Amino acid sequence: MLWTRKRGGDARGIRPGKRGGGYIVPVRSGPLQFIDTAAFRAMSLFGLGRNQRTFRPKKSTPSGSKGAQLRKHIDATLGSGNLREAVRLPPGEDLYEWLAVNTVDFFNQVNLLFGTLTEFCTPENCPTMSAGPKYEYRWADGVQIKKPLEVSAPKYVEYLMDWIEGQLDDESIFPQKLGAPFPANFKEVVKTIFKRLFRVYAHIYHSHFQKIVSLNEEAHLNTCFKHFILFTYEFSLVDKKELAPLQELIDSILLPY
Repeated sequence: MLWTRKRGGDARGIRPGKRGGGYIVPVRSGPLQFIDTAAFRAMSLFGLGRNQRTFRPKKSTPSGSKGAQLRKHIDATLGSGNLREAVRLPPGEDLYEWLAVNTVDFFNQVNLLFGTLTEFCTPENCPTMSAGPKYEYRWADGVQIKKPLEVSAPKYVEYLMDWIEGQLDDESIFPQKLGAPFPANFKEVVKTIFKRLFRVYAHIYHSHFQKIVSLNEEAHLNTCFKHFILFTYEFSLVDKKELAPLQELIDSILLPY
């Protein structure tokens, strides 16, 4: 099996923000802007934007591994232009293998996206990890930090990416050897990773969307998020209450399906 990784940190705690009121999904009026999925795949593989401080080269795929075969399938289906088809479990394939390969891909995508914002998402600009006025997140990994801790958004993401990378590197969770078993709680681990990755998207949309637009990366962000949400819904990886900060945007993505 193969799990490619990039540099990468979450919060157990989630609570309402200090200010009340509703939120506005920060997208332009009119249809959402997306990019061609073939171009999207190329950008996901080779990076985007001006700042790639958190980018880490992918590890090579072991020849003949199941991970390599599934990655080729992902590349082919993304290139076909159908994201809905790209997220489905290929016939005859193992669910956990599919979840593992895609978990790494989504981790890489979020890592690259956030890397374009590191000069703007600073402790001074984002002293708390939030998604609009109604949602703030606290960091706890249950091991080194057991009590949810209030940290800045960039520190939260640093903790999150380091934590996810630790999960990916743990062969008792993401086995490297072909045929090695996955743990019984594997899907729960994946669900926690996806829940926490979603929070980064929520922060980007609520706090940095206009900067994304100014960098001409709006369509890439939207396409990454669409891919993420379609996969999340296909395998029920994030509870609906966790998706509330971007529910309006999610509804617009899912409407055609």
